[in-house]
Amino acid sequence: MKGALAVSMVCAALLAGCANDQGDIQQWMEEQAVEMHGAVKPLPEVKIFPIVDYVSAETPEPFDVARMEPAKPAKRHIDDPRLNPDRQREPLEAFPLESLTMVGILAQNKETHALIQAGDALYQVRAGNFMGQHYGRIVAITEDKVELQELIEDLKEGWIERIRTLQLQERQEAGK
Repeated sequence: MKGALAVSMVCAALLAGCANDQGDIQQWMEEQAVEMHGAVKPLPEVKIFPIVDYVSAETPEPFDVARMEPAKPAKRHIDDPRLNPDRQREPLEAFPLESLTMVGILAQNKETHALIQAGDALYQVRAGNFMGQHYGRIVAITEDKVELQELIEDLKEGWIERIRTLQLQERQEAGK
């Protein structure tokens, strides 16, 4: 019991030391409050816009789905096996033509094959094989290029055929 009384006396002495006169801070705050003035800018005027009636008989519907999507023309019917969705795709059709490189040719029994590099793999192709992502069919292989015919979908004309070439990329020897 004596110990509890001693502890309570020590706590009272510590609390008495914390009670400090804060009159000087109160006086400073009152002086500062007299000099302070708030300033709020007035709100801007609200503009009133004129009401315009929409006359639907004279103008087209602005939210019509047909206006937002371009009209697709009727596609020309092409009996081309490249457009057959059931056709087995060849490995080089997975690569864009720009990423393929012709690195050489092979001639075998009057048939010429081209060596095409796609990434780290090397493929052997001949006329009639497919390459690229636009239904490209190889139509000719020469000593320095592979010529292929691609089908590009055009919204105005249906399918358009275009000729693309893949040039032979000669490797330069190190040290030259």
